[in-house]
Amino acid sequence: MSFNLLKGKRGIITGALDENSIAWKVAEKAHEEGAVFVLSNAPIAMRMGEIKELAEKTKSEIIPADATSVEDLTNLFSQSQEVLGGKIDFVLHSIGMSVNIRKKIPYTELNYEYFMKGIDVSALSLHKMLSVAKKMDAINEYGSVVALTYMAAQRTYPFYTDMADIKAMLESITRSFGYHYGKDKKVRINTVSQSPTKTTAGTGINGFDDFYSFADSIAPLGNASAAACADYCITLFSDLTRMVTMQNLFHDGGYSSTGASAEAIAKFGAK
Repeated sequence: MSFNLLKGKRGIITGALDENSIAWKVAEKAHEEGAVFVLSNAPIAMRMGEIKELAEKTKSEIIPADATSVEDLTNLFSQSQEVLGGKIDFVLHSIGMSVNIRKKIPYTELNYEYFMKGIDVSALSLHKMLSVAKKMDAINEYGSVVALTYMAAQRTYPFYTDMADIKAMLESITRSFGYHYGKDKKVRINTVSQSPTKTTAGTGINGFDDFYSFADSIAPLGNASAAACADYCITLFSDLTRMVTMQNLFHDGGYSSTGASAEAIAKFGAK
């Protein structure tokens, strides 16, 4: 059911790879809620994914962009305004990559070149994106930028290795840039810390299935789905949250506030 929460709004949605990705669900929901937007991803990710199918479904154009390239991001914001007919109202930053995780390198033995690549792709890309948009004055007043993060930025999850540090940087950029963009242009910036989610990226983490079940047993409401996360992102894009900025918002069924659950304790009980 549509509430027309984004009717008349223009956006940029990055990171949609396939129907399992949160960005894909956000695009579907934004379309349903009346928004027009462009889709963007790195050229290599576009070759691997199914973004053309999503573009057809949501009547959107695709603008390839390497999120680590200021030149590409400048082109993204410039072309997006031309295609959509005006300034941008919302942006989804759904960009994350760790070569160290992909290659199963332990945290204590990180390859630092890989680490720096992960920082550039997954965190500095947000700063670059915001810097480009601010210089171009490309986002309307009370526009909304949402970046996806994870609670490993605050608590230790051994399997999340360098992405934990990278997400901590992403959240810090959200607060720091959120202050300046809010003061100067009234643009709001937030991160959403989502439950473990069965996306292509998530399931690539070693031991993910076991952790997914663990988190589901801890969270009073269970794990939040990618579709539910999309719903939450839509509210943050909408005018209903015009005074929310510089926040890390947990969307995890209550997992982040639960020390232990009866279900989890029972699993460790005597057999």
